[in-house]
Amino acid sequence: MSIAGWLAVVLMAAEVGRPVERPVERPVDRPVDHPVHFDNQIIPVLTKAGCNAGACHGAAAGRGGFHLSLLGADPAADFEAIKQAYEGRRINLVHPEASLLLTKPTGQLDHGGDVALDEKSPGAERILKWIRSGATRAAPKRLLNVEIEPRRYIASSIPDSVPLRVIATFEGGPAEDVTAWTVFSSADPAAVEIDRDYVATVRRRGQHVVIARFLDRVVPIQFNVPLSDSRIDLSCESRANLIDEEILSVLSDLRIPVSATASDTAYLRRVTLDLTGRLPEPATVDSYLNDTLSDKRNRLVANLLTSDAFTDHWTLKFARLLQIRSLPNDSDGVKAYSKWLRREIGNDVPLDAMARELLTATGDSHVVGPANFGRMVPDARGQAELVGKFFLGMRLGCANCHNHPLDKWTQDDYHGLAAIFARLDRGRQVQITARGSVTNLRTNQPAVPRIPGKKYLNADVDHREEVARWVTSGEDRYFAKATVNRLWRALFGRGLVEPTDDMRETNPSTHPELLDRLAEDFIQNNFKIRHTLELIVLSNTYGRSEATVAGNEMDDQFYSHAYRRPLSPEVLADAIADVTDVANEFLGRDAVTRAVLLIDPLSPAPSLDILGRCSRAIGCDENGSVERGLPAQLHLLNGNLINQKLIDPKGRLQGLIAGNKSNEDIVDDFYLRALGRHPHVDERQRWNVRLNSVDPDERKKQLEDFVWSLLNSQSFMENH
Repeated sequence: MSIAGWLAVVLMAAEVGRPVERPVERPVDRPVDHPVHFDNQIIPVLTKAGCNAGACHGAAAGRGGFHLSLLGADPAADFEAIKQAYEGRRINLVHPEASLLLTKPTGQLDHGGDVALDEKSPGAERILKWIRSGATRAAPKRLLNVEIEPRRYIASSIPDSVPLRVIATFEGGPAEDVTAWTVFSSADPAAVEIDRDYVATVRRRGQHVVIARFLDRVVPIQFNVPLSDSRIDLSCESRANLIDEEILSVLSDLRIPVSATASDTAYLRRVTLDLTGRLPEPATVDSYLNDTLSDKRNRLVANLLTSDAFTDHWTLKFARLLQIRSLPNDSDGVKAYSKWLRREIGNDVPLDAMARELLTATGDSHVVGPANFGRMVPDARGQAELVGKFFLGMRLGCANCHNHPLDKWTQDDYHGLAAIFARLDRGRQVQITARGSVTNLRTNQPAVPRIPGKKYLNADVDHREEVARWVTSGEDRYFAKATVNRLWRALFGRGLVEPTDDMRETNPSTHPELLDRLAEDFIQNNFKIRHTLELIVLSNTYGRSEATVAGNEMDDQFYSHAYRRPLSPEVLADAIADVTDVANEFLGRDAVTRAVLLIDPLSPAPSLDILGRCSRAIGCDENGSVERGLPAQLHLLNGNLINQKLIDPKGRLQGLIAGNKSNEDIVDDFYLRALGRHPHVDERQRWNVRLNSVDPDERKKQLEDFVWSLLNSQSFMENH
């Protein structure tokens, strides 16, 4: 017998005076305790019915004069709105059945919304029982834990069904089955359908997520369906390190075959671009091809990781993550900041040490580089959000106006973290001042300093050191996970969690065990980014070919083969300059010839802006793909970025022509420089046919067209 059914029998029996024998049930199926707890038992009804959703009374301004906290985040305020606001007219203690809280959502009275509850539903019965018992707010029981069965399900075929069960444990009481009061949300309802009996039916192959919400807890349920009915055996695939172990395990579960190992030339070009942002030199290509020793990849990677080009490339990457930019009438701060960052990257300083310095530095920002960290944002809230984004990979800003709807962060967490930075003077001389506060939008009072999810702190004390300890501690692993996830994305084109700045339990990793192991390894190796990068690029997973095989053509997130990735605007511009041997000229306060050295995104560089460089004042979407729209395509086809370099008399092409090099030699040279390989036989034959003019002027035009087509090819503009 269901809880609602048994309660109905009890109520009926009470009216006629007959005793009722309680059915024997398991502890988790026991009926609701008396009295009804508003916080623990009425709030779930309102959430289940959608009454406190953002599209209804949970909106910022409420609906129809009735405002509830979003998804029941503030039970005290909700009780006030329901029981006491408008002189208590929403509750009728004399005639409970006539209470507006009951008659409107059940459709007995028109309230401008859909019918949210059936009159005979367990939810309506629970509300009625609560009103009959006096509609009091009994002392809530603290929710200790919510468990979902199953948390991860591997289907054997499609369609495949599995019942869902949610068990909640409250302080001072046994476990309770709260499945009926849990909201299940499928990210793709066409892939996973949840019926009224809480049975999940998977109808599409792949990896899918359902979010279960009970009170303030949101828990993901992951469903995996093999992409094929045919089992595959990956036991013989070699495993270079922990990465291959975890990747092959998931591929085996999903029955996805793997591609072959990439060729030496493909691997060389890929890893050189990824680690240094440069194309491999022709001499390096030939030397690597002629190297027959088994450890040549290890030696190659070691050389790349210790190169100046690596330092330049990764300084730019971290500068974008830190939102480094010049401030109005102040270019010296960005110079000091970028100089410090380059030194730290070059010296392989542990990232946790860099984090502590960024969070605690004060002094003259034109001299003390990390003191500029807090100057890259306009205020304390901006700094709290930057801390969440860079150090934790989380969007804490979602908890500004209301508790984070998909994570555990509350308004108190968000405003409490901002309060820690409220006393920071963000002028040239960065220092802690005597005053400064932010308003907690929940209370409209000055926010109490708080370590999110942990504890409140004393006011009027500089707690940045404590924030630094919290961020870099291995206890929660937020910092380690966010970092290795970003490093993974830089090398594969997508993170294990996407977007990389939205890491939360309800946005699970495609490979959760791998993310955990990478984070642990990062911590155990002293937060060294070079170590993790080396681990990744020496894995067999990274070294696979981009060529697909039957069965893995549709895989775009499980790494059965390499994925093509567009070169960033800076790397592409530098690559064009390297191939043509005509340097780019970037004018302004940072006059340099290499685009990766333009740390300040506000430095004048029209070509980079057209190619998609982030030049907004405050950050860009770190997860956004390189957008090469029509202006960028036209610029590459007809602009000076390529065309002017092809006709430059001091450039490589005109020099080779003037040096009487044969067409075959010119084709081979540019293939080596642009694609990192010699042309194939069929490519040589094709160009021999097309480059057929004996007239010097016409021959020059044909060769210019050849190089132009090479630099505009997808193979050149992508890493693969």
